[in-house]
Amino acid sequence: MSGFAEQVIAWQKRAGRHDLPWQRDCDPYRIWLSEVMLQQTQVATVVPYFERFVARFPDLQSLARAGEDDVLQLWSGLGYYARARNLHLAARQIMAQHGGRFPVLFEEIAALPGIGRSTAGAIAVFAFNTRHPILDGNVKRVFARYFGIEGYPGDKAVGQALWACAEAQLPRDEVRGYTQGLMDLGASLCTRSRPRCGDCPLTPDCVALRHGRVAALPAPRPRRPLPLRVTWMLLLMHGREVLLEKRPPAGVWGGLWCLPELAEQNEAAGSAHTRFGAVIGQPRPLPAVAHGLTHFRLDIRPLLCEVRTVELRAGSPGSVWLSLDEALGAAIPAPVRAILRSLRDSRLDGAQQID
Repeated sequence: MSGFAEQVIAWQKRAGRHDLPWQRDCDPYRIWLSEVMLQQTQVATVVPYFERFVARFPDLQSLARAGEDDVLQLWSGLGYYARARNLHLAARQIMAQHGGRFPVLFEEIAALPGIGRSTAGAIAVFAFNTRHPILDGNVKRVFARYFGIEGYPGDKAVGQALWACAEAQLPRDEVRGYTQGLMDLGASLCTRSRPRCGDCPLTPDCVALRHGRVAALPAPRPRRPLPLRVTWMLLLMHGREVLLEKRPPAGVWGGLWCLPELAEQNEAAGSAHTRFGAVIGQPRPLPAVAHGLTHFRLDIRPLLCEVRTVELRAGSPGSVWLSLDEALGAAIPAPVRAILRSLRDSRLDGAQQID
């Protein structure tokens, strides 16, 4: 076992995390769920979502039987919704192809929807105690600094160098403690900003610290200005109900319920009537909502439209009328939730003032 691995394991036993809700046993379902939720998301954010999810879907079978809307509703607010759709699809695939038992072999785990090499390795390690390297964002940072690997980890050559480190340092024994230790070090000490080098067990041999390169490694993603997109959203209010429209399964917010979108403000009346059979009054612009996505910035401009008459109460296929409280409980994107909550609160305030 290398000195690097020995120090990581010893530190994890002494100061690492041992009481996370998915560490209570080696249930592959809970470990798989946690690893998917932890993709690009911090532990503190994941824990309450994880606990709500397993309370509703305690095992793989219950998840496979669930409807997609139920899964997305519990995921709402966690972001990167393709993870939830892939999780649901993978549960059904396991039922169909593996008799409802989570696969043990690394290759079979990696073949599941939404599972890459690092996530498959983590599941194999924690659930089955098999020996596989991992390389999530936190671990990339630890390796880049400790071994002095220059460049952006998303570049192919840099990624290959980091994987070579991950494979070379993997110990023969205590692989669970080592893997958890790497994750914990990156999350708690070797952080992107304000790293706690004074508390790190790897300090004596860290190349980045020795050469004053801690802040520079790993190199950030090359900065490109994110394009700005503007969209208008229809807040169609019919009495106390709002209309939501289900988005296509692929793309931004795929499969979630959302406010109908428009390309231009002046399309509101025509679109409301053509798409939903609704005759509306004069649209009233509400404050814009800024929302950042991976590849662009979104400027959402809500239009509050009081519906005078509606021809088909059910609306068009893929749409539904819900009370504001019901809509807030549905599987909706975070910015839509913010718009609806603001509208509900303003109407409650108005009602209280009248009373």
